[in-house]
Amino acid sequence: MGFDARFLGLHAAMPTVPESDAAASVGLDYLHFTVVLDTRRRLARITGVNVDGAALVDVERGDDWRFDARVPEHWQTGPDVYARNDLDRGHLVRRRDPVWGPPEVARRANADTFRYPNAAPQQAEFNQSLELWNGLEDHVLEYARVHAQRLSVFTAPVLAVGDPPYRGIRVPLRFVKVVAWRSGDELATAGFVLDQSPVLDLSEAARAEQAERERRRLADGAVAVPDLGPFRTFQVPVASVAALTGLVMPVLVEADRMARAGAIPPGEAPVGTGVDADAWREVSRPEELMLGP
Repeated sequence: MGFDARFLGLHAAMPTVPESDAAASVGLDYLHFTVVLDTRRRLARITGVNVDGAALVDVERGDDWRFDARVPEHWQTGPDVYARNDLDRGHLVRRRDPVWGPPEVARRANADTFRYPNAAPQQAEFNQSLELWNGLEDHVLEYARVHAQRLSVFTAPVLAVGDPPYRGIRVPLRFVKVVAWRSGDELATAGFVLDQSPVLDLSEAARAEQAERERRRLADGAVAVPDLGPFRTFQVPVASVAALTGLVMPVLVEADRMARAGAIPPGEAPVGTGVDADAWREVSRPEELMLGP
């Protein structure tokens, strides 16, 4: 029950919230994964799932999103945020990841992923970068030397102060993922960011028009969906994930394969990240992932 830090045969614990945020954080264990809920933002602060790639089971997807009855509904971002708009309930723990083991266990794990603490609002428009993001676990299994086909995956929205307000919450503009696996007797990790910020490389007139739309949206009570840009996926140092989220993860940072793979071309990160921007590397194909040596 819940995330197992020893699942890989060596210690790879979930990132933790700093002491200053502990009182507003609630850990929720599900089958093969855990969600740490930020009760102030009503969204997950971090999730962790154990993936047994050799034992994954195909079950009927379903789409029965429910509140988690263990915590008050007003701590969760529920159906009202997703109604009558183009926002999707984006799974944080990917639906397929915990669905392994005996059929009855797999079906229960599948149902557990449809709990609102495991969702975050994402733009509904599909593109290639989102396809890459959703398949990162599969690509790591394929391209890295993964011991026993097992992964531990940590995913979260970046809960930034400047996220745009909407229907009583703030919509995250970035999401992070750290994938951990065992390579020989060592822990290996890779960090990623999914960015749905409004496109920044616009003309001055287009930026002014975008700013005016946001001003009007806020003046109207933030009842319209904020501007969201096309999804872009970046591989980033795990240290950047820690800095963006404010989470504590020294073991995962130390095991980062991107740091071992050599220098990263500068200037490939979105403007305004505030953390090691020159080390961000936009990726659009699995072959571009840096997972070795």
